[in-house]
Amino acid sequence: MNNAIQNTVRAHVEIYTTPICPYCVRAKALLKLKGASYAEHNVGMDRAAWEHMVERAHGRRSVPQIFINDRHIGGFDDMDALNRRGELDPLLAQSPEEVDA
Repeated sequence: MNNAIQNTVRAHVEIYTTPICPYCVRAKALLKLKGASYAEHNVGMDRAAWEHMVERAHGRRSVPQIFINDRHIGGFDDMDALNRRGELDPLLAQSPEEVDA
């Protein structure tokens, strides 16, 4: 892993997942590749967590749902598109404090 990338990741990342979800696996792999740690919320058997995810994700019910510094990114395809456009690394480099400022 490139330490330069890992050292620039300061964002707070949250990902809502279920146990059997190939897109969740892909999303977590991309975050790991970027050197990003994340808080994972398994909504598979937790109705309250599922409802909280749907509320935060503006009604989206698919998993994964990804948030970077409380900003809703969307699912894996959305995050992958950000990465392909070169927009994911700058988001991951921002600390939560920088976003609030």
